[in-house]
Amino acid sequence: MKLRSTETLWPLKNAMTASYPSIDSDLNTTVLIIGGGITGALIAYKLINEGKKIVLVDRRDVSNGSTAASTALLQYEIDVSLHQLEKLRGTECAVHSYNSGKKAIFDLRSIVDTIKSDCDFEFKKSIYFTTLKKNIPFLKSEFKAREQNGFDVTWLGKYELKNMGLNALAAIESKTAAVMDPYKLANDLLIYCQKKGMKIYDRTNITSIQHQRGKCIAVTENKHTITADHVVHCSGYESTETIEEKIVDLKSTYVIASESIKNLPASLKNSIFWDTSDPYFYFRTTADNRIIMGGGDEDFKDSKKRDKLMPKKEVYLLKHFKKKFPNIDFKLDYSWSGTFGETKDGLPYFGKPDPKKNEHYVLGFGGNGITFSVIGMNSILDSLENKKNIDLEYYRFGR
Repeated sequence: MKLRSTETLWPLKNAMTASYPSIDSDLNTTVLIIGGGITGALIAYKLINEGKKIVLVDRRDVSNGSTAASTALLQYEIDVSLHQLEKLRGTECAVHSYNSGKKAIFDLRSIVDTIKSDCDFEFKKSIYFTTLKKNIPFLKSEFKAREQNGFDVTWLGKYELKNMGLNALAAIESKTAAVMDPYKLANDLLIYCQKKGMKIYDRTNITSIQHQRGKCIAVTENKHTITADHVVHCSGYESTETIEEKIVDLKSTYVIASESIKNLPASLKNSIFWDTSDPYFYFRTTADNRIIMGGGDEDFKDSKKRDKLMPKKEVYLLKHFKKKFPNIDFKLDYSWSGTFGETKDGLPYFGKPDPKKNEHYVLGFGGNGITFSVIGMNSILDSLENKKNIDLEYYRFGR
């Protein structure tokens, strides 16, 4: 599956930080990680620090799938609002999921500091706003649910938002959010793990996995084998190729990035913005004063049809940006499209689809893929060791 189109901002910004070989012989390892994006890198970081012997493979260059297309808005809020999630999964699961997302942001900052990654990680506020009068009751219900469950939120009215340069009617301001360069962090994590002994192979496609005497035997396109005690799939939306259960609806999304803007308003630099429309629009800035805007999501059909829409989506996104931030001159510099997915409850999938096989999945679907991946990172050891874990229960397959 082609996960993105055109040249996205992050790979061009970072160029090639490291290169890895493809496999040319049979290998043995304790853990095989399939997928070298931000999820695979986080799982590798956790397991290498636990002393595990790891081989990581990716079918393309590492970090060049969904990670390169990510806009890296790090929020505890997920695509399903808290008060709606309470109805879908119960208050305990809903509040736990939001609190776990909040913790994941701080965990991620700790990782960034530990490996000394210059991935432009910055804490921000999150502004969840509406431009539609009919959506104000929805937003008030969400504000009440968050406030009642201990989240630090503030209600913002039309004039407060106007002072921020945003043309909107009302918003919830959350104190905890962040942004970063996901491509840079993923590559820095992989370099860190390689220095600690992990073997990395890109341009290596796994075509099948066999199970013999408790071992997983992965077969590559070139007929080499990787024998492992455990396989951890961090293949994101491409997991639809290997999982029989229907767990996700694939979507196409579109992103534009501006030229660097010399005098960005402080309110825009200090916050990330997303709205109540369905599908929603989202906005963030970068360390070099660019604005990134995404949205215009549609059901995914195929990558050619997705990419063909890009010129129209550029016009569409620019139009909506101007409506919301009328005083900012957005000069288009980059644009790209990507594939992501939505689950029925907006939550990720972790663990083993088949309890009899040592194949584990960490799938952070939705708009919170990176924070979900951190949560998955914190439960991967229990999955490998068949121990009980609240996240493995809440985000299990077959739920």
